[in-house]
Amino acid sequence: MPHASSRPTLLWLVVLGALIAPFVIAVMSPLLEWRGPVYILAGFAGICALSLLLAQPLLAAGKLAGLTAQRGRKMHRWVGAALCLAVILHVGGLWITSPPDVIDALLLASPTRHAIWGVAAMWTVFAAAAIVPLRRRIPLRIWRMTHTILTIIVVIGSIVHALLIEGTMGTVSKALLCALIAIIALWIVTQRKVWVKARRS
Repeated sequence: MPHASSRPTLLWLVVLGALIAPFVIAVMSPLLEWRGPVYILAGFAGICALSLLLAQPLLAAGKLAGLTAQRGRKMHRWVGAALCLAVILHVGGLWITSPPDVIDALLLASPTRHAIWGVAAMWTVFAAAAIVPLRRRIPLRIWRMTHTILTIIVVIGSIVHALLIEGTMGTVSKALLCALIAIIALWIVTQRKVWVKARRS
């Protein structure tokens, strides 16, 4: 069992490893040989978006060593903006390479299941970002509850979307990353006890 003082370092190593490994595996994928540059950019933007979901709850809860709570929340906002940008690049790149497929997905008429989950995750990411300016305008408990619910939907939608795709990330690395995202999100949500605080309020 890791010593208490080594746990923050271990957490950093886990996060960095989980963020870097999918990119390394994707770069080495033979599937890239048959893809154009725009499609490749869109794919890596998707990998980036999925990877950022691992860091977001840890930043929000101040769980990464070396970051104060205030700095962690500030980075959480910046990473949230980066997440939105990655999603836009992902969808935009796919739009350029195959407009009909993206239109079908946005209209929830796509024959592929992963597209429906991806669209659900996309709109929920944008919704979570859109309510950030409202944090000081509505009761904090309501804002936290709403933001948490949206985050859970993003995590579920993104994980299912990723797992249903056979792409460059690699089956094992993708599954491990998705498992880590789910475990950390569940850990942070449970620890912060948003639901209990809302009921008491």
